Amino acid sequence: MHPPSANVNDRLPPVHVPLATEPLGIMGSLKAARSNLLSILPEIAVRQPMVSGQTGIRWHMIMDPGAIRRVLLENVDNYPKSKATKNILRPAIGDSLFIAEGAHWRWQRRAAAPVFSQRNMLSLAPVMSAAALRAVDRVAAAGNRAVDFQDEMVRTTFDVISEVTFSGDGSFDADAVHRAIDLYIAEAGKVSLLDMLGVPDWVPRPGRVFSGKAVGKMKSVADEAIEARRKRGASDVPDLLDLLMAGEDPETAKSMNTSELRDNLLTFIVAGHETTALTLAWSLYLCAYDQDVQERARVEAQRCMSGAAPTGEEAAKMPLIRQIVDEALRLYPPAGIISRTAQAPDVLCARDIRPGDTVMIPIYALHRNHMLWDNPNAFDPSRFADKKSVDRYAYLPFGDGPRICIGASFAIQEAVIILATLLARFRFELVEGRDPDPVMILTLRPDDGVWLTAKPV
Repeated sequence: MHPPSANVNDRLPPVHVPLATEPLGIMGSLKAARSNLLSILPEIAVRQPMVSGQTGIRWHMIMDPGAIRRVLLENVDNYPKSKATKNILRPAIGDSLFIAEGAHWRWQRRAAAPVFSQRNMLSLAPVMSAAALRAVDRVAAAGNRAVDFQDEMVRTTFDVISEVTFSGDGSFDADAVHRAIDLYIAEAGKVSLLDMLGVPDWVPRPGRVFSGKAVGKMKSVADEAIEARRKRGASDVPDLLDLLMAGEDPETAKSMNTSELRDNLLTFIVAGHETTALTLAWSLYLCAYDQDVQERARVEAQRCMSGAAPTGEEAAKMPLIRQIVDEALRLYPPAGIISRTAQAPDVLCARDIRPGDTVMIPIYALHRNHMLWDNPNAFDPSRFADKKSVDRYAYLPFGDGPRICIGASFAIQEAVIILATLLARFRFELVEGRDPDPVMILTLRPDDGVWLTAKPV
């Protein structure tokens, strides 16, 4: 357990991933990537603006905000998502917003954007608050026993996404979809040597074949729920599915068919609970790591909450809790690496980029780069007290540019509501000898959970 100290400069930093200090080669990279994708990152990536190499294919890691801006915004059409990313995700979420490119992506984005308006997000806050209170009851029932808050937050955020997606109308087998998601992430998310060597998409990847049955079940459950909703009609208070079914591209008046609805729903379900659950688990770990920050956040939550859990409006008035969430996303970004494939020649950081090169934005290394952050491995929520002081392209938990995560406001509001509700009622403490181990397969998860004790306050 880390020794207590109020000064972030006088204590060991929170847990982090040891980065590579020597070249790994193809087989070494494959072995490392299949156990923890972040372990392929070279240590110099946290001290340099760009690192290049060749492991089967030419690759470049960019940590320079100007170069990142060019990839994600200024020359975005030249850098579509990499084949490896599409190979991993397409079997589960098809050509949804996350995968689609060009005109097919643009019309879906235009049709879905109104779903995530501020008004709709505020209307979903009561669902988030209710799920947070159910989590409070489960944590209280555990008494003095240590709780795995990774599992607890996955359950809580899945409660939220199930309710806001399907209004709990009984047409959706949440448990079946949850099991399928876990299996797919565990098996299909593992990097294949065939991906690293640039082998064509049609060659089967063993893990992804294995998880195919689970994916098929997940898709059939979603299809059945969509057809049931078509017959039943929209709810008095529209949920996510109602809003998506009613959405249309304002330029073409095109709306989503059943397969497009299903692929996007599954995208939102996977992203809408997995990433927020991780953010919450890491936030609670960091609060347990720094009791001073936790106590100040508790005072803020108790002061701002007028009821048992905060409203959407109240959640927007908790700056410290929001800063804790932001800092957790900096230290443990759920998507630790963004990967793109260059389509045409370009220049980044005065270095030539060739067609077919893989261009990676290792967000984990970007967020810990010594050229961009003071004391980058330390937990210091105050670095987000003035958002204008943070370079926009040095902090990318939700990506940026036209493909910035469409559900970012949903995730932040949910994380603040749930974290504030828990902190208002419990004091969280680390369990000696059970510090979490950050491991990235598809997302950056705490291997073997986040084990904490929770004492009523």
